Amino acid sequence: MPQNGIVSIIDQRKLPWAFECIDLKSCAEVAESIRDMAVRGAGCIGATAGYGMALAAGEADSWEGLETRAAHLIATRPTAVNLAWAVNRQLNRLKKVPHQAWVDVARTEAEKMAHEDAAACEQIGKHGLELLREISQRKADGVVNVLTHCNAGWLAFVDHGSATAPIYAAKAAGLKVHVWVDETRPRSQGARLTAWELSQAGVPHTVIPDNAGGHLMQHGLVDIVITGADRVTRQGDAANKIGTYLKALAARDNGVPFYVALPSSTFDWNLSDGVTEIEIEQRDGAEVAWVDGPDAKGVLRNVRMTPEGSPVANYGFDVTPSRLLTGLITERGIFPAEESALAAAFSDVVPLSVQ
Repeated sequence: MPQNGIVSIIDQRKLPWAFECIDLKSCAEVAESIRDMAVRGAGCIGATAGYGMALAAGEADSWEGLETRAAHLIATRPTAVNLAWAVNRQLNRLKKVPHQAWVDVARTEAEKMAHEDAAACEQIGKHGLELLREISQRKADGVVNVLTHCNAGWLAFVDHGSATAPIYAAKAAGLKVHVWVDETRPRSQGARLTAWELSQAGVPHTVIPDNAGGHLMQHGLVDIVITGADRVTRQGDAANKIGTYLKALAARDNGVPFYVALPSSTFDWNLSDGVTEIEIEQRDGAEVAWVDGPDAKGVLRNVRMTPEGSPVANYGFDVTPSRLLTGLITERGIFPAEESALAAAFSDVVPLSVQ
């Protein structure tokens, strides 16, 4: 965020058809960009919200006004914990300084959060690389087939990504890696965003229907599953894009290791049982009923996928219980999805709530 008070974001709704940026000039515009998924992904939402609070600091003439804007930001995406984490971190920081210092302090804190996010993802890549290296070494052809769901790449973070960080690290290390990319209906973040990212990076990949993963695992075509997460409880239950739970079930049935990659900012230390305690966002049914893309002439069109009048349920996320996870790849290392192990590894992390 420059001194002129403008936050520039990539409009992820336009990818892969066009690479366009949007300038956000108010906290309300930041909130709208998150709600409409112009900006999306755990780390990217958190970083953008951090800058949104810097804009809010310049708009609010009282603490009550700042809290109102903070609440508006948090309400945009209830499942994504990085959002509340970033907003509450800004509130905790700003309550300790005079009003006239809010803007400078909030801008500095936002920059700090963004740098931390990129650094955490880079470390996730280094730790996850060792998993991929071990798989490569035991295979005759050395090719590691990774399956991922949704988009947990650099578009979803400040840089590197979480689930993709080990993949990029493996490519840089000279390993042979191939990625099965779930299309991830209804918004197709895999087919549109992950595939675009991997294409840009020169990583071999294949886009598959969401329901093809189990078949691939049955036939030995998947060596490891790595996904991201939008909220992980203190006992290791992981909320991620709808459909992740089914991949974990298929992985367990076929003996395929299933890892969730996340920075520590995605942990929600206030929750334990993710299935019952994590609020699952329900989005507009139009995302399921309609789909957009270019026709044969390259003209973008929006077409209906369902019979007019048919009701639609659009749950944005599901929760994969910790018992189905092989482990969690974090910036501090790889840990079992168990409360005792996570508590020991992250004993210095402050809970999300404002102190």
